[in-house]
Amino acid sequence: MEALARLKNVPTSPRKMRLVADLVRGKRVGVALSILKFTPNHPAIRLEKLVLSAVANWQAKNPEVKLEEADLFVKTIMVDEGRSLKRLRTAPQGRGHRIRKRSNHVTLVIDSFNTEAVTADVVVNNEKAN
Repeated sequence: MEALARLKNVPTSPRKMRLVADLVRGKRVGVALSILKFTPNHPAIRLEKLVLSAVANWQAKNPEVKLEEADLFVKTIMVDEGRSLKRLRTAPQGRGHRIRKRSNHVTLVIDSFNTEAVTADVVVNNEKAN
């Protein structure tokens, strides 16, 4: 069962957020949280909270399953460009240079490894081989 968490209008450029998001893509949730905790980049703090929010959403969807037995992993993480605030900075000779303060939207999906389906496939493949 999947769980989704979104973070919108984060005042960090999408390029900087993607650098941190690439570190945790496809990793197990425990490993992803430890990576984010010790990553010095500023977006890591917000992504850590987002992963914890996705885990809480997963627990709300699956109250009968224990979190330790679920074996959750980061299925997808997407960083999209948000709105840009446009500002002017004064420049020489009466001109103005445009400054774009970028923001982003992050979408995170976590899922659990389906061990029953994997073991069933292994049993079926072993029976075919014999």
